[in-house]
Amino acid sequence: MKLGERLAVEAAGTAWLVFVGCASTALNTSAPAQGWNVFDMAAAFGLAQAVAAYACGRASSAHFNPAVTIGYAIAGRFPTRDVAPYIAAQTVGALAGASLLAVVASGRPGFDFMVSDFGSNGYAEHSPGEYAFGAVLAVELTMTFAFVLIHLVMSGSERRRRAAPAALGACLTAVSLIAIPVSNGGMNPARSTGCAFFVGDWALDQLWLFWAAPMLGGIAAGWLHRYATRRRRRIAPGSGGPFGGA
Repeated sequence: MKLGERLAVEAAGTAWLVFVGCASTALNTSAPAQGWNVFDMAAAFGLAQAVAAYACGRASSAHFNPAVTIGYAIAGRFPTRDVAPYIAAQTVGALAGASLLAVVASGRPGFDFMVSDFGSNGYAEHSPGEYAFGAVLAVELTMTFAFVLIHLVMSGSERRRRAAPAALGACLTAVSLIAIPVSNGGMNPARSTGCAFFVGDWALDQLWLFWAAPMLGGIAAGWLHRYATRRRRRIAPGSGGPFGGA
């Protein structure tokens, strides 16, 4: 596909991810239940990721996340000239998804972006569990690292690519279960930007962390995968490698 078509797919997929994932908390008017709201939001993100990857994987590689795009570029598996356009398309898509969610959520009497937090990410008093800056930084970096590394590994062969959408959906659900109580589950700078734009105030002040930590996690995953792949190529055929046969 041409670059413009791939960018449109990336924007649409990211919009879907943001709308479905954040709607699970922004539109939920039921009384909070211990643990359930965390699972609800994590499952929504995981299912949205799986559906979008199945639908769009062959068209655009289904990044839907600037940290994934930078990870692929660092790993040497994505052209550097396309990194900025992909990130721009993902951010625009996230804003579009958040805009649609804002229209729906505003239809409820008494809805307030600041009160609901609209799925925004934060630390200290704006963390769901009031986790400190260092804890949020560690979780955002390591969980993004894990997700991007799985993304790279699952796209490494045709056999793995067939199972990649389900694996990525499960992985995003798992890392979100850990990250949501700590930071409201960012791990995607575009997703964080879409929500913060509507909440404003503290969400925009703290947004830099939810770009810096995931992008560092993506870069680390890309470097590790690049190193491991090079090392595997130097190992004699049949002796295995860091990620096994394939």
